[in-house]
Amino acid sequence: MVNPMKTVTKVRAGSPLLYGLAVAAIWLGAGALLLSLTLRFTGMQEANLPLIAQITHAVAALAGGFACGRKAGRKGWHYGGTLGIVYALIIVSIGFLAADAPLSKDTWMLFAFAVPAGAFGGMFGVGTGR
Repeated sequence: MVNPMKTVTKVRAGSPLLYGLAVAAIWLGAGALLLSLTLRFTGMQEANLPLIAQITHAVAALAGGFACGRKAGRKGWHYGGTLGIVYALIIVSIGFLAADAPLSKDTWMLFAFAVPAGAFGGMFGVGTGR
């Protein structure tokens, strides 16, 4: 005969990191769409594009870090910083595989923008509570 368990440990559904990456991807898609429309319908020059793209990545990492930290409920800078690293690695991998983009100063700038933005987002996300 099997004895029923008196207590069951609480298991959280979903990973904070995966949830944050999904939120970051949504923000990146919205930012890319907005940037494309701005480039098409305004007088913005393509010379400004690299800096604005880096800012878009930073905003996406910030939003993803916020969601990640909020879902985790603790260690926001750790979860958000990890999200920033993973986010940047995914973006660099996609660029390398799809467009054969080499490692350059822009690659390191992506890490320099995404990791701190994700960490700050994670800290603010934990601070908002659940």
